[in-house]
Amino acid sequence: MAAIITGIEAESPATGKAKIGDMLVSVNSRPIEDVLDYKFYTYDSRLTLALKGQNGRFKLVRVNKPEGTDLGLTFESRLMDRPRACRNHCLFCFVDQLPRGLRQSLYFKDDDARLSFLSGNYITLTNLSEREMERILALKISPIHVSVHATSPALRAKLMGNPEAAEGFHRLRRLSAGGVETHCQIVCCPGLNDGPALQRTMGDLASLYPQVKSVSVVPVGLTRHREQLPALRAFDANTAAETVRQVEAFAGYCLRKHGSRIFFCADEFYLKAGFPLPEDVAYEDYPQLENGVGMLRLFETEFLAALDEVTALTAVGAADGASEAPRPTAPPKPFSLATGVAAAPIFVKLLETAAKNCGILQYHVYPVANTFFGETVDVAGLVTGGDLIAALRGKDLGERLLIPQTMLRQGEGVFLDDVTVEDVQRELNVPVIPVPVDGAALVETIFDL
Repeated sequence: MAAIITGIEAESPATGKAKIGDMLVSVNSRPIEDVLDYKFYTYDSRLTLALKGQNGRFKLVRVNKPEGTDLGLTFESRLMDRPRACRNHCLFCFVDQLPRGLRQSLYFKDDDARLSFLSGNYITLTNLSEREMERILALKISPIHVSVHATSPALRAKLMGNPEAAEGFHRLRRLSAGGVETHCQIVCCPGLNDGPALQRTMGDLASLYPQVKSVSVVPVGLTRHREQLPALRAFDANTAAETVRQVEAFAGYCLRKHGSRIFFCADEFYLKAGFPLPEDVAYEDYPQLENGVGMLRLFETEFLAALDEVTALTAVGAADGASEAPRPTAPPKPFSLATGVAAAPIFVKLLETAAKNCGILQYHVYPVANTFFGETVDVAGLVTGGDLIAALRGKDLGERLLIPQTMLRQGEGVFLDDVTVEDVQRELNVPVIPVPVDGAALVETIFDL
């Protein structure tokens, strides 16, 4: 256990009660083993904390606070112990397809229910002991994100390379019966769990609505580093189109029966099929946004709304020469935008609209082919710094290069291949501006607002 207090938020309920270096042993006589215990047992308004000081002495302190307010403590580790590693051997595991020589953390495969609850990580349920299952049910921890892939026991065990995976749907039904809400995903592999197998999986999961709140269907991602791994094939335009039609048909049935589509295809499917993205309303409240479902549609909606504001402000400025709201005071500096091959046409369309509505824009959109993972990997989030440099060297980049923030490690200026933003700036001799995946943020960046 690593419930050693390393920080206390100023003016939080624990201020003056606990000290940095204390160990949180229990709350209201309930032992604190990890972050789930901490989150659950500190929810109440009246608490008695058992703390063990650095001198080895124990003390009890009472804390009164509004119900649900966090104590304001931080600990040595976020989980208060080590994350649990995946024990599966999925045929399509992306981590197994990484090249050698990357930073070690990229090779760790977590399968931890606590990270599923806290961060939205997908788990397979094969890692849960009976005690952990009972604790989730007792604490009603929700929502949990579950990788299902198939509900047929034999097929799921085959896909995940683990006999225990056959129990997946049984465990999911048990969670649903206990009132635990889940968001699920299906990584779809042509010839394995698509077609009739996918239809069965969707039917089984729909039977657990509303505890199963949403399900994303995403295409398998295959890199060129699949030495000694099972032979799999990627989706092409035809198979992607078939899958989109199948999922949308069943989602329409669910909408009529349950009032929710439940099932949503990842953006990649529409791009591969050459289909237009669904309208904003089709994504309901975007329950699977972090899984690449509706991300481009929401981005476009945000971009166009922000562009309308810029257009209106520009028109007001031209008419009366004054406005308190921020608006472009000079033509935007020339820029370039680099992204993955799949999304590049979307950005081209959006920037053409911006240029038409707001006057002259000097820009280039550059799709970056992924030679690091292989050109079948065409999403922006997996573009490396090395590929970015190779694709753009010698190109007209204007006065600034815009890139999606998803290309970088969260909170840091480092690409997957450990190339830094500074490296790219130096090699291409242009300022690099990471832009959040937010259409309004791109408009603000383009027009220097």
